[in-house]
Amino acid sequence: MPLALAVPAAIGLTFLILPLAGLLIRAPWSTLPERLTEPGILAALRLSLLTASLATVVCLILGVPLAWVLARAEFPGRRLVRALVTVPLVLPPVVGGVALLLVFGRRGLLGGWLDQTFGVSLPFTTAGVVVAEAFVAMPFLVIAVEGALRGADARYEEAAATLGATRWTAFRRVTLPLIAPGVAAGAVLCWARALGEFGATITFAGNFPGRTQTMPLAVYLALEQDVDAAIVLSLVLLAVSVGILAALRDKWVAA
Repeated sequence: MPLALAVPAAIGLTFLILPLAGLLIRAPWSTLPERLTEPGILAALRLSLLTASLATVVCLILGVPLAWVLARAEFPGRRLVRALVTVPLVLPPVVGGVALLLVFGRRGLLGGWLDQTFGVSLPFTTAGVVVAEAFVAMPFLVIAVEGALRGADARYEEAAATLGATRWTAFRRVTLPLIAPGVAAGAVLCWARALGEFGATITFAGNFPGRTQTMPLAVYLALEQDVDAAIVLSLVLLAVSVGILAALRDKWVAA
């Protein structure tokens, strides 16, 4: 390996690993079990798992059909639609939270109507956390499923159509089984992204313990009051991230 490549590669690897090593070194291992059972940490963990799971369900219901449209349908402006779908990937999360407020707030484009018609107010509620997480996480699912659809052999669907299957039957009985690994990988990435969401959540849903305070928000708050608690919460998120990477390793290696 050329020295001109090995040295910056080693520096880059150190740059990425050193903060994680610092987290592990500074962790309060002796009191870790007790801290993991503290009411505040358990409440944030339960809320994070609940909202991330609900956000993933929302993304599956809406994202899989959207991915199919982008992969298989021909319509004017498809490239623009694809670009708009991926905007949350590069949009600062705080900006996403502001945008959600302008749409779903009580004076927003849809929020006022939802409040007056159905009595539903999303900002600063648990449902608002789910909306914020789904907004930032859905592109991960759409991209993964669209890639799986483009890689699937369309001849199987054509064969099903020649045998009399409707479009919905072909999608349900042929297409979905073909792209199931891609859907699963996208759902896992979506769930992990929702679990770690911070900016849009705190902007749109606030930081109320037991109602909107997820683990990333609890880390932010604990950092000002109890550094050890912040480290413990960070370790939980780190463990989840490593687990996600390990689960998806075979798919990435195969790709």
